[in-house]
Amino acid sequence: MTNRREFLKQTPSLMGLLMSIPALAQPAARKSIVLRSSWQTVNIGDIGHTPGVLALLEKYLPDVEVRLWPSSVDNGVEELLRRRFPKVAILRTPDEQARALKECAFMLHGSGPSLVARKDVERWHNETGKPYGIYGITFPGVYSPDPNASVTANPLDVELLSNASFALFRDSVSLSFAKSNGVTSPVMEFCPDGAFAVDLQNDQAALAFMKQHGLEDGKFMCVIPRNRFTPYWEIPSKKTPFDATRDARNQAMKEHDNAPLREAMVAIVRQTPMNILICPEDETQVKLGREILFDKLPDDVKPRVVWRDRYWLTDEAVSTYRRSAGLFGLEMHSPIMCIGNGIPAVVGRFAEQTSKGFMWRDIGLGDWLFDMDNEQDVSRYVPTVLAMAKDPKAARAKAAQGRRFVEQRQRETMGLLKKTA
Repeated sequence: MTNRREFLKQTPSLMGLLMSIPALAQPAARKSIVLRSSWQTVNIGDIGHTPGVLALLEKYLPDVEVRLWPSSVDNGVEELLRRRFPKVAILRTPDEQARALKECAFMLHGSGPSLVARKDVERWHNETGKPYGIYGITFPGVYSPDPNASVTANPLDVELLSNASFALFRDSVSLSFAKSNGVTSPVMEFCPDGAFAVDLQNDQAALAFMKQHGLEDGKFMCVIPRNRFTPYWEIPSKKTPFDATRDARNQAMKEHDNAPLREAMVAIVRQTPMNILICPEDETQVKLGREILFDKLPDDVKPRVVWRDRYWLTDEAVSTYRRSAGLFGLEMHSPIMCIGNGIPAVVGRFAEQTSKGFMWRDIGLGDWLFDMDNEQDVSRYVPTVLAMAKDPKAARAKAAQGRRFVEQRQRETMGLLKKTA
C-alpha cells in the first residue's frame, strides 16, 4: 500500500453491506447486539478494546441495546465498565450467553490481536444463522519464537471471516494477508483499533499521583518499556508455565530494544524542561521499567524521572496520558489511546509483535513508527522523541491529524448502523 486513499478504495463501503442486513434494518422492536470482547485484564490495552468499541456503539447506535460477552472482566475491570456503561449488560453465565444467542440480532467480534473468540463466533454462526461482523483485528496474529517462521492462516478463521457480513482489519498488512489467504467476506476494509475511542477517565487518581510525584500538566512525557514476549509466567493470576525459549529471546534483546528509550530519556532531561514518567501497559512492565530504564540512568537524570511502582487500570492511565506532553516506548495500545485523545505518541515495534504496529503508517503517522529490528530506524529514534519534547505544539498538531483520520474511519465503519438501528 503506497497511500491510505488507495488502500481505502480497494473495497466497497461497509455502509452498503450493512444496509442489506435485515436483522439490523427492521424497525419493529429495539434491536440487540452482542459484543464479544474483553480478552484479558493484565494489560490496559486489552482492557481498552472493550470501552473503545462500546463508546462507538453508544455514539453511533444510541437506540440499540448492547450486551457484552467477555472472556475476563476481573481485577476491577467489571466495575470500571459498569461505571462508564451502566446500561450495558455483562453476560457472565452460560445461561445469559445462551439467551443472547437467541435474542440478539447481530454479533460483533471486537478489536483484538487475532480472531480471539473463533469458537464463539463459530457457535453463533452454526446455532443461530444470524449475521455477525469482525471489527478491527490483526490477522492471523501469530506470535512465534522465530520471527522468520512461516505464517499461515487457520482454515477455520478463513471460513469464519469469509462468512462474516464484514471483516475489518486494524492494519493494512492483515488486510492484505486475509485477501491473499482466501478470505472472501463481502466487505474487507481497514478499521482503526477500537481502543482509539476510549474515553475513560479517573482524574482523581491521576491528579493525586501527579501531585505526589511533582508532575505538572504538559510538562512531562511518558515512556513504556517492553520485552519481545510478554513474560506472562511472572503474573501469578495467569498461571502460565515458564517458557525458556521466549525468556531467552527476551534476555537477548532486552538491552538492545530498550537502550534507545533510555537515551531518549537522558536527552529530554538534559535538553528540555520536561520530566519523565516510566509507566506500564501490562503488569510485567512495572519491574522491567525499574530494571532496564530507571536503574541504568545517569545520576544527574534520575531526579527528574518518576518510576511508577504499580500497575494501573485504563481509566487512570488515560487520565494521566491526557495531561502529558506525549508518550514513547515499545507498546501499541497506550499510543493508540493517546492519539485517540489528541496526545502525541511514538510506536516502537519488532517482528514478535505481529503486524499491528503498521496501523501507525495506515493512519498517517509513519514518521512516528520505528522498527527496532532496523538499525536505521533505531538511529532516528532519539532525535524524533527529542523533537516531540522540544516542540509540543507541533507534535500535538501532528497527533491531531492522525486522530482526524481515525475518527473519519470510525464514522464510516459505524455510519450505516447509526441509520438502520
